[in-house]
Amino acid sequence: MQAIQSLLLLADAAAPAGTAASSKVGVAIVVLVFAIVLALAVRAALRHFKGEGGCCGGGAGEPPPVADKAIGPAVARRELALGGLHCMKCVARVKAALEALPGVAADVTLDPQRAVVRMDRKVPDEALRKAVEAQGFQVLSIA
Repeated sequence: MQAIQSLLLLADAAAPAGTAASSKVGVAIVVLVFAIVLALAVRAALRHFKGEGGCCGGGAGEPPPVADKAIGPAVARRELALGGLHCMKCVARVKAALEALPGVAADVTLDPQRAVVRMDRKVPDEALRKAVEAQGFQVLSIA
């Protein structure tokens, strides 16, 4: 707002007598353009947080399905409560990160935000946490 007031003062000072109306029209155009850009930014942010936009890596549409990883007989199971997932691309990123760990297969859901992890060997909880957090998401608990 202070920038707009400064712009008004400069326009009034620089304009010769009798052109105050034209400088106010110019300022009105600048304010209108600013309002349109702000409205578009708010709209895009709302779509992003609803999971409707091409967030988390760009592009439109759903990510390609991630095939379930085959592991040996499961010897352990963990359930991770997650935070920060907004769309199916987020889900795919978490699933891929967890399944990059040897002996780990994961099922990740958006609602509720959680991952059910099956392991065919002992994998420390901290390794699971680091894999998820490296992708920019939160691990709220591990059970």
